[in-house]
Amino acid sequence: MRSLRQKLVFGVTILLSSVSTVRQVHTFSLPPLQPNSLRLRTNKKFNHKGKIQDSFGNKCIKRVRNNVSISAVIDPFSTTETISFLGESLQNMGREEAEQLAGPFFGASLFPYLAFLWLLARDENQCPKGVTVGFATCLVFVFLTIPAAIASQVLYGVSLADSDWLHGSAESLLTVTNLITVVAFRQALNSKEKGIPMPVSATSWSPMAWLVVGLTTLASLSAVIPAISDPSIHTKYLGGFMDLPFTFDSLGANPEPENALSITTWIIHISSLVEFLVAMGFAWRWATVVDNKTWKGLTWGLLPLHSSGITACTYHLFYNRIPFLVPIQALLTCIGNTTAAIATYRIARSNGWKPEGIDEQWVSRADFLTNVPSSDIAADRAISSFEEESESLAGFEDLGQALAGDNDYSFLIKLFAGCAVASYIIKYGETYFSFPYDANPYAGLAFIVVPSGLNAYKWYRRGQDPSFEGWF
Repeated sequence: MRSLRQKLVFGVTILLSSVSTVRQVHTFSLPPLQPNSLRLRTNKKFNHKGKIQDSFGNKCIKRVRNNVSISAVIDPFSTTETISFLGESLQNMGREEAEQLAGPFFGASLFPYLAFLWLLARDENQCPKGVTVGFATCLVFVFLTIPAAIASQVLYGVSLADSDWLHGSAESLLTVTNLITVVAFRQALNSKEKGIPMPVSATSWSPMAWLVVGLTTLASLSAVIPAISDPSIHTKYLGGFMDLPFTFDSLGANPEPENALSITTWIIHISSLVEFLVAMGFAWRWATVVDNKTWKGLTWGLLPLHSSGITACTYHLFYNRIPFLVPIQALLTCIGNTTAAIATYRIARSNGWKPEGIDEQWVSRADFLTNVPSSDIAADRAISSFEEESESLAGFEDLGQALAGDNDYSFLIKLFAGCAVASYIIKYGETYFSFPYDANPYAGLAFIVVPSGLNAYKWYRRGQDPSFEGWF
């Protein structure tokens, strides 16, 4: 039986998704209703695509009744026709429309993320400072991506995703974010589990902050150096030095489009996904070592953000030919930042933090809506031995536990090597299939929904049965 928290998260997700759907329907503006007689007598003509449209410019659907062909505008009260129309509208959405629709979601997502960072940093949470620095580094990625996006539009008239050298340098900052978070979480977990003093990265802001400065400088240089050598629109990130010097066309592969990601850019995307999943696993383990189950809620709160990353990779898998995935990614980012903020609020409240200067009634309402544990539960929150996590490998999120014997350097090398292998398989393997070139919107959605659903179900099963090993 679902807990109140799970019902709340599920309900909020459905509500926000419904709002997004209504907004899309309004954006695409279904044709106005007309009397049947008027619809049937409307003058029809063919548009430039050879499709029938009426004198108002509305697309028509051809029906056959009693062997008589009838053309009528789409009836918005017909479920089949409406779904078909929405599917066609999504498929025909252009890049500019997609970016306009995504803009408000990306903008709105900033505020809950700032709340997430502020709540995470509360002293009562005793969150490793390096972890907070890692999550905060995402703001560097957000703000430095803006000039890169402007440059791609001004210089080449394309979106950032279609210019590999700008795209790779910008996305590398997201890898820095997840890398810092994973390393800081890993160091703190090792110390907690071994009963040794906490590392400097957990008690001071400076170690990870200086690491951010150094890695951000390197990421910036990867954009500045090619910028002074008059790069073209499709100049490869880092010169494409890891790309294979030959193609597989003679073996039946399809030729890659010019905007295909380089191997180095693919590695950045794949490693970001894997690192984020590892960080989610670390948050789940942190709940055990600090005897506070509400930390597992952070894993759930980060789930939509991981799905947002999957959406971005799916967009590139189809060579950026399904623009409506951009607003879907933006929506998932907004939802994920909100659920992450709710999760950290629950953590802070369970640790005894109380908002200052806010009426007690409002605090009680917020506690009720976010299902904050009662004081009795919070006081007795130790995780019993029955609920301790399985030592077996459950998936990518447990790579940190599986490689616990490695030092930070060997851990990162193995992580990079695995992501590199996956990148080669994806980049060159997809050329043997037709679906990336067809840009079928339903196939794109399947690449997002299926892994996201399996990921969510895996965490649900692990919450019910800690010995559940998962699939990935």
